Amino acid sequence: MTPTGHRYFMINKPYDMVSQFVSTHPVPLLGDLDFHFPEGTHPIGRLDRHSEGLLILTTDKKVTGLLFEAEIPHKRNYLVKVKYEVSPDSLAQLRKGLPIRVEGGGYYITSPCEAEIVQPPENLFDNGQETKEYGPHTWLKITLTEGKFRQVRKMVGALHHRCVRLIRWSIEDLELADLPVGGVRELEEKSFFEKLRIDR
Repeated sequence: MTPTGHRYFMINKPYDMVSQFVSTHPVPLLGDLDFHFPEGTHPIGRLDRHSEGLLILTTDKKVTGLLFEAEIPHKRNYLVKVKYEVSPDSLAQLRKGLPIRVEGGGYYITSPCEAEIVQPPENLFDNGQETKEYGPHTWLKITLTEGKFRQVRKMVGALHHRCVRLIRWSIEDLELADLPVGGVRELEEKSFFEKLRIDR
């Protein structure tokens, strides 16, 4: 038990799982993971159903505001597999910022971000959706400090690249590392806040 009585977790969310504990639809939920979360546990931010990777959960309701409403934005790193080869011009557009459609039908210009072409991750876990490649593809590492709804997918889509796979690898210094798909790791309170670079 932490000094405040709260508990902190990180999980490697599987593909096709919804980032919530309750749903009116018959979908895979966080409660289906092989772990008993204490009452009051909730996710901080979300990953859409078809995205994978790092998701943090806690019983501490203050964390959402501390992480996402702070004066200094926090970095989130994504590994993104897209169809076709990404050109230098497209990479430059990602870095500079580009218009994406948002709810209501309008457009939003994304903030400048870090984006680079990377080699396929070593020992990448199988999400059950990998298929034989028909044509070229590119792996990107994209680092954002904002999180509009389905932002990464919309960014690559605006450049005519379909997102094939999307994995959130880290938030600040908290990263998946060797955590297996569906795995849960509990974190000490001090380490949790230090790795996320937030102050209580």
